[in-house]
Amino acid sequence: MDIPFAGVIFILGAAIGSFLNVCIYRLPRGLSLITPSSHCPFCKTTIKWYTNIPLFGYILLRGKCRYCHNKISFRYPFIELITGLIFVSLFKLYGPTPACLIYFILIASLIVVAWIDMDFYIIPDAISLPGIVIGFLSSVFILNLNWLDSLLGIALGGGSLLSIALIYQLIRNKEGMGMGDVKLLAMIGAFLGWRSIIFIIIASSFLGSIIGATYLMFSKEDSSKQIPFGPFISIATILYIFFEKQIINSYINYF
Repeated sequence: MDIPFAGVIFILGAAIGSFLNVCIYRLPRGLSLITPSSHCPFCKTTIKWYTNIPLFGYILLRGKCRYCHNKISFRYPFIELITGLIFVSLFKLYGPTPACLIYFILIASLIVVAWIDMDFYIIPDAISLPGIVIGFLSSVFILNLNWLDSLLGIALGGGSLLSIALIYQLIRNKEGMGMGDVKLLAMIGAFLGWRSIIFIIIASSFLGSIIGATYLMFSKEDSSKQIPFGPFISIATILYIFFEKQIINSYINYF
C-alpha cells in the first residue's frame, strides 16, 4: 500500500473517528446522533465546518472553543488519530475485503464502548445487542468462521462472564461485574468465535489487574472505587484481531 493511498485510508478512518466522538458523547446521554449538528458542549454554539475537520480543527482552535474559550478535551483528536491508524493497519493486514470492513466496525464499536464505560460505567445495549446479530451474520456470510463457532463464541463469551459475575455476587453479596460486560463479550464471541474468548478473558483480566492496581496505588481516590472492565476487554479484543494467527499458533504449540 503506497503512502498516498494510505493517507486517504487514514483520513477516512479519522473522519469516522470524529463520528465515534459524537457517539461517545451522545449515546449515554440519550441524545440523537444526527441532530443537532456538532456544537460546543459548554456554550452550545454550532461548530463551523472547517473547525470540525478531524485533527486539523483541534490544531486550528488550539484546543479551545473559539467562542467561550473552554478547553476541548484531548480525547477528540486522540480518538480520531487512533481510528485513522487502526483503519490503515487493518487495510494493510486484510486488504480491500469485506472482512477488513467488518473488523473495522467491530473495533469502532469497541472504541465507543471503552470510553463510555470509563465515563459512565455502562455499556450501551444499543451497541452490544445489535452487535451480536451482526457478528453472527458476518460469521456466516463474510468472515472465515462457521456459524457454530460463532454460536459457541456467544455462549462462551456471555456465559463465562455471567458465571463469574454470579459467583462474585454470591460470595461478596454485591455486584462485581455488570451485565453490559456479559453482553459485550457475547458480541465479541459472535464476531470472533469461541477460541478468541479464552485469550480475551485472560488478557483483559491481566491488563485490568495490572493497570487497576497501578491506578489505585497512585490515585488519591477511594480504593473501593469501581474500575470499568469494558476498556480492558476492548484492548484484548483488538490485540486478538491483529495477532490472531500468532495467538492460535501459541494455543496449538502449548497443547
